Parts: sequence; structure tokens; C-alpha cells
Amino acid sequence: MGVNSLGYVCLNVSKMDEWCKLLERVFGMEPRPRNGSTAIDYRMDSHHHRLSLYPSAADGIAAVGWEVSSEERLDELSIALKEQGLDVVAGSPELCRERKVQKLYSYTCPVTQADSEIYYGPLVTNVAFTPTRGISGYKTDHQGLGHIVFWVKDLAQAVKFYENIMGFGVSDYIAWDVHDAVFLHCNSRHHTLALMQDGPGPAGAVMHIMLEANSLDDVGSGYDIVRDLGIPVMLDPGKHSNDHMQSFYLETPSGFWIEYGYGGREIGPDWEIKSYDQPMLWGHRPVSA
Repeated sequence: MGVNSLGYVCLNVSKMDEWCKLLERVFGMEPRPRNGSTAIDYRMDSHHHRLSLYPSAADGIAAVGWEVSSEERLDELSIALKEQGLDVVAGSPELCRERKVQKLYSYTCPVTQADSEIYYGPLVTNVAFTPTRGISGYKTDHQGLGHIVFWVKDLAQAVKFYENIMGFGVSDYIAWDVHDAVFLHCNSRHHTLALMQDGPGPAGAVMHIMLEANSLDDVGSGYDIVRDLGIPVMLDPGKHSNDHMQSFYLETPSGFWIEYGYGGREIGPDWEIKSYDQPMLWGHRPVSA
């Protein structure tokens, strides 16, 4: 029982035009407008979409979608969530069609308060992903969209929920300055989820989402485009101490960050959990205002 990957993220956004420019010009994602709707889905691999934008007066998470490998495991996980006292609602046929999945359940995460969904059977297509700029694509497949990082109020409780109920395993720990973070995996990606003690950011808020490119050149050219467009860079290019991702961080129009990276380490059978006293091997310096 447990989830297999981060499948999709749906966002309520107040600056739709800026978001579309970011996803298309920087990340090369393929827009898939919906008939009769102002929402836009964005494709980055064989899945119908990985990100969805919903025009809104306020910015925030509309849904975090966790993929499960089978209907049986999906139903088992929904029961486990209900046993935690959560209000778990079966997705309507209309919502399943909107998400392009066979079946889903909705609930509110008890430790992040994010609107969340578990699902199985995503729609994929044999038509090749057509990027909107010259990139080699993304490292997804069984590893999913990438990773997501939340600030949480009770770090120990949050880790316990994602280990015992959602099926994650601890990859490692980093504690530095006023930060305390735990990194968790649900497949071979070093971490699909990271949880950070609130303080620098408010409990329940998204700190960042990571997208992993197939080429370091994609990341480098993306960095140049970000600088040319005047998009705020939050952390300069660098390499992480734990997963060895080479990346930089930008600020999205909604305020949280996106990490654009390449070369992350993978979890294997001989993986050893370690603790680190800083998040970078080099670089990743904050950019002065």
C-alpha cells in the first residue's frame, strides 16, 4: 500500500498570462487548453498533463495528485486515510475526466492542509511531447512529475503520516541555520517529497516544486532565459549535498519557487540514510534583491 509517484499538481493562479509565459518559454511545456474552460493543462511527457492552471483571485494549491499503481491499492489507501479520520470523497466521473484518470479519491492532507487526490490509471498518449522550446525533455516515467516541498508545523507528525499511511521512506536529513528538513522517497527518485519545519515559511505552504531535465544544457539555457525575461532568481546555480541535483531556483508568479535541475541521485537497495549540515556542495547562494 502507498503511492508510487507525484502524478500532477493543479494550481489556482491570479496571474495566468505570467504563468503561461513561464511554463512555455522557460520550461518548454506544451499547453493543452480545455474546450469551454479558461483552465489550461500543461504537458511535459507522455502523460496528458502534469500541471493544470486555474484562473483565480487567490493563488494556491488546487490539488496535489499522488499516483497509485492499481485500483486495489488505491481502494486500500483510501480506507487507510478514512481510518485516520479524514473525509475521503470518491471523485465524480466529471472530475475523473477532468484529471484524465480512471479513478480518484479527494481528501485534505492533515499535515499540510493541501487539497490532495490519490488516483490510478492516468491517460497517456503515443503522440510525442512537443516542447515549446528546444529541450530534451524531463526525467519522469515511474518517478513522476518531480518533487514537492512543504513547510509543516509538526515535522515529526508529518513524517510519521507520510511514512506510515502514504508509504514513503526517509532518504536523509538536512539541518542548517534555522532550517530542519526531512527528505522522503516513494520510488527511485531521491525524494518525491520534502518536509521542512515552519518558521522561514508558514505551515502548510508550498516551498517549491522541482522539475528534473534530461540535460544540464536545458537547465543552463533555461537559466539564461529566466535572466533575460527578468524572472526573479532566488538561488543561483549550485549542487545539493544530499541528492547531488545541479539546479537553480526561480520565483513563480504565485510566490513559491520552482527548482529546475539535472542529475539527481537515485535510491537503490544499498542506500544509506545520512544527515547533512548544509544543503549545498557548492553554489545555491541567495540572490540579493
